[in-house]
Amino acid sequence: MTKTLQCISPIDGSVYLERPTLSRDAAGAVVTAARAAQAGWAARPMGERIKLVRAAVAEVGKNTDRMALELAHQMGRPVRYGGEFGGFEERALHMAEIAETALAPIIIEDSDAFTRKIMREPHGVVFVVAPWNYPYMTAINTVAPALIAGNSVILKHATQTLQVGERLAEAFYAAGIPKDVFQNVFLDHDTTSALIAARSFDFVNFTGSVGGGQAMERAAAGTFTPVSTELGGKDPGYVRADADLDAAVDGLMDGAMFNAGQCCCGIERIYVHASLYDAFVEKAVALVNTYVLGNPLDGETTMGPMANIRFASEVRAQIDEAVADGATAHIAPFAADDGGAYLTPQILTGVNHNMRVMRDESFGPVVGIMSVKDDDEAIALMNDSMFGLTAAIYTKDAQAADAIGARLQTGTVFMNRCDYLDPALCWTGCKDTGRGAGLSVLGFQALTRPKSYHLKKA
Repeated sequence: MTKTLQCISPIDGSVYLERPTLSRDAAGAVVTAARAAQAGWAARPMGERIKLVRAAVAEVGKNTDRMALELAHQMGRPVRYGGEFGGFEERALHMAEIAETALAPIIIEDSDAFTRKIMREPHGVVFVVAPWNYPYMTAINTVAPALIAGNSVILKHATQTLQVGERLAEAFYAAGIPKDVFQNVFLDHDTTSALIAARSFDFVNFTGSVGGGQAMERAAAGTFTPVSTELGGKDPGYVRADADLDAAVDGLMDGAMFNAGQCCCGIERIYVHASLYDAFVEKAVALVNTYVLGNPLDGETTMGPMANIRFASEVRAQIDEAVADGATAHIAPFAADDGGAYLTPQILTGVNHNMRVMRDESFGPVVGIMSVKDDDEAIALMNDSMFGLTAAIYTKDAQAADAIGARLQTGTVFMNRCDYLDPALCWTGCKDTGRGAGLSVLGFQALTRPKSYHLKKA
């Protein structure tokens, strides 16, 4: 019996779209076609592959209004934010710009006696499992450099954003990328695991939950297939005594609440020096009370619903548990809060690390704020987490930020900003955030394998 994937729109709980999943045999045929097409794709000059990827990005950019509207229906982001093309383009074009340098041979010796060099070769078939929260940007992080490096790509998108993979396929084909080189698929979990276990792919990139990442690694166990995982975080922000208070409030609250808090690198914990704590909380509460929760199709809405009722239920549970244990909730229920996907953004004080809201990933519009006496206390609390994706430090002292950053268990250290992915820097994490290297020069290294040449000429 064919299984069907349904995208339930958070706007009103209706079925926005549904797609049948591929059978095991049909999925195997997709992999076979991708493998057959890969060698010819890799044989094309790199400049040609780069040109085609650039053209595909431009095709996506022709429909940004449609992108914003469809994302509102699928995962609830307000149309006022215009979709994701800015970040999508920035990431893809940066990887295109650095490709020839990043993938250039390393020449050890080129003499009359020997040629010794290290080359980079594509893995072969790359499988990308993309999440719903930033469905275009997270997918392109791997899709663009994988194609540029000479791999064929099979994309499986989250059920919440089924349409995104289809739109990417349309754009890539319109740009001239061969259909078997880039394929979008709809798969259930069992078929996905079976394909990985059967060594169908040469590289797996997964962005999603810790449980999902564990399932990927279990499926790949014993196959030696490289699995790259980015599994979210519980990202902290620290406001030092010398920080620009207004900038810290604006930056950290945006990092905590944008996209209804559904950001892998969103701010979920804030530690403020005691001298600024009261003022920070007061300003943060005032700012959040200006937000407009409502239908994401309304241009006045600044915060839409969470992508799914079950996600909102988890955030509500964390808030309720914290309040029951002594935390203070500072934001009164918004009129649009329906007890379902539409959730009032919340600021909590009186929190501690025994509470789930300060320990488990919330992935929603809630943040706990704690007072700290100095850098040492802040660092200890920031590191007291099973996650390690990003950490933000607000200060006027760059040397202090650098020194603090060296002591943090995280993948990226920010100073005076947060919740941003710089494509020139490696996107990575530690602990339960997973392992891997996305974007930057290291992203190309992850999507290729080294091959050494030792050629004796005489």
